[in-house]
Amino acid sequence: MRPDPGEVLHFSEDPTIARFVPHVARTARQPQPYVWAVDAARAPDYWFPRQCPRAMVWTVPGATVEDRERLIGPGGGERVHAIEYDWLERMRTTRLYAYRLPAAVFRPFGQPVPHAHVATVTVEPLGPAEPVGDLLELHRAAGIQLRVLDNLWPYWRAVTAAGLGFSGIRLRNAKPAPPDPRPAG
Repeated sequence: MRPDPGEVLHFSEDPTIARFVPHVARTARQPQPYVWAVDAARAPDYWFPRQCPRAMVWTVPGATVEDRERLIGPGGGERVHAIEYDWLERMRTTRLYAYRLPAAVFRPFGQPVPHAHVATVTVEPLGPAEPVGDLLELHRAAGIQLRVLDNLWPYWRAVTAAGLGFSGIRLRNAKPAPPDPRPAG
């Protein structure tokens, strides 16, 4: 599920949203009210139940072969999404919907590389919510490796220390982190 040209997407488990009103999200780091959406490149970041913690990593120019092999692995394509086993059943059963929104009222958000699009005005969807379908199949069809781990934190530590692109969403919902085995300092 990706947006068509001139569109951005908003993913939700609620198929009844008639309009999106700018608001300050509970987890926001900025005080401005926004309507949030994503473009085609970042749409896969949201092919999950809303509260599902996930660690995502992808190749970027200049990444080392060692980082790529260690974190993405042979036969892994260009991107890996990791979740915890506790979320696998919800990945299989969650009904997720996508709202197509007009891209013209949104602007890119995030530095140094935008990770979302935001609008400061109320936005009406271009049509009804569309069922996204099987979330595991979306990953397979897009060539995104989906890893299921007991705990995200060891992988997340490795991802954030490497030279690859990465994003973590809802990590506060992950299991507690085990102690970091790396020496302090």
